[in-house]
Amino acid sequence: MNLNFSTEETDFQQEVRQFLQDKLPKDIAKKTKDGLHLSKDEYVQWQQILHAQGWSAPNWPVEHGGTAWTPTQKYIFANECAKAGAPDVIPFGLKMVAPIIYTFGNEEQKQRFLPDILASNVWWCQGYSETGAGSDLAGLKTTAVRDGDEYVVNGTKTWTTLGQYADWIFCLVRTGAPSAKNQEAISFLLINMHDPKITVSPIVLIDGKPEVNEVHFDGVRVPAENLIGVEGQGWTYAKILLSHERTGIARVALSKERLVQLKELAQGSPDGANKLLDDPIFAQKVADVEINLLALEYTELRTLSAISTGQAPGPESSILKIVGTQVIQAIDELYVEAAGYYSMPFVPHQFEDDFEGQHIGSDMEANTALRYFNNRKASIYGGSNEIQTNIISKAVLGL
Repeated sequence: MNLNFSTEETDFQQEVRQFLQDKLPKDIAKKTKDGLHLSKDEYVQWQQILHAQGWSAPNWPVEHGGTAWTPTQKYIFANECAKAGAPDVIPFGLKMVAPIIYTFGNEEQKQRFLPDILASNVWWCQGYSETGAGSDLAGLKTTAVRDGDEYVVNGTKTWTTLGQYADWIFCLVRTGAPSAKNQEAISFLLINMHDPKITVSPIVLIDGKPEVNEVHFDGVRVPAENLIGVEGQGWTYAKILLSHERTGIARVALSKERLVQLKELAQGSPDGANKLLDDPIFAQKVADVEINLLALEYTELRTLSAISTGQAPGPESSILKIVGTQVIQAIDELYVEAAGYYSMPFVPHQFEDDFEGQHIGSDMEANTALRYFNNRKASIYGGSNEIQTNIISKAVLGL
């Protein structure tokens, strides 16, 4: 693999850097680098800046608003964004449901939904997991019963990330007869979250933030025109969507930048003694993570190459998901070690704009434990790592 950029690619890299320097809000960049929670408005602000530049959907087909970038350009863009502190785009609309709509939706659905997703005019969330149907997603119980030109939806979805902000939710629902096999009875339905018969119940995580939710459907009537593709084919669409999600979960560019910041943090120590990075045991831990991350990066580049030819990510996306989340969690552990006692106090409100008390360490140091606990979920969402090893065994190794 040729790791040297061409003249055109170097020019593109400079263009991206200049754009980020000129357009990325400094307050958003700082919060992102410190691992702090961004508000809905901050996410939307950045995504609409990208849209104005024509860069909000690099992986979309050109006819729907994509960039026609090469895999190398996508690689450059992701890495420069991470270095600058640009937040990831919220994936549910731009990276997850949109590919399903432009691949399997009809023309009316494409015209109706894709422009607003591209411009971040609407906020989407994902309705997959349920109590008792997480890793065993095919066991979901939420039903959508056809009644004339509508479906009547009843059930509950859980762990719905940022669902409290959502205008729309894409759902897997059970539409088939009770006697049908689990996968054959599942359909893919788009539902307006502003329906009065939908209730959102927040779930507060260990870092004190209501990042995920339960979403309850009580006789919600959904137009049949909101069905994507063919009734009973939702499982097929879901697997393709999950392959896109798992590819994004790897977050290689972000992990590379976090390692750079970690080394800067480890150049000092909380008690002012020797540099932590001079400790051979700690240095070995850092080196181990860097090696795994480099191998992961090559796998991601191969996947980007496949996507650039119009293919959906294959089962190798499970490799990205497993190793990517392992690297994320390993980096979190090293951050906690580097922050030392600054990571111990639980004072999440010190990161709020109206906090007037004494700050504990830098924002990066004080937030390390909160980030560590929050990211324990990374090896579970998008399909637990244990399930991903099964996918690899079957689809890649043929076992």
